[in-house]
Amino acid sequence: MQATVYTYDPRTRAGSVLLDDGTPLPFDAAAFDAGGLRLLRSGQRVRIDIEGESGDGGDGRRVVLVTLHTL
Repeated sequence: MQATVYTYDPRTRAGSVLLDDGTPLPFDAAAFDAGGLRLLRSGQRVRIDIEGESGDGGDGRRVVLVTLHTL
């Protein structure tokens, strides 16, 4: 799945992405580290892997991998 980086804190290596429908999803340092990245910037397109499902009681999805989007 593709997304756009919304926030990123290089100190904590955590941040959030916006899905193409505008839904924000946070990611933690483990998801960032799993992608082997060094830095992200707001507005950058990335590929993400998520676990969980979104339901009536809220969004149970979480980002488990963030990598650069390549064509």
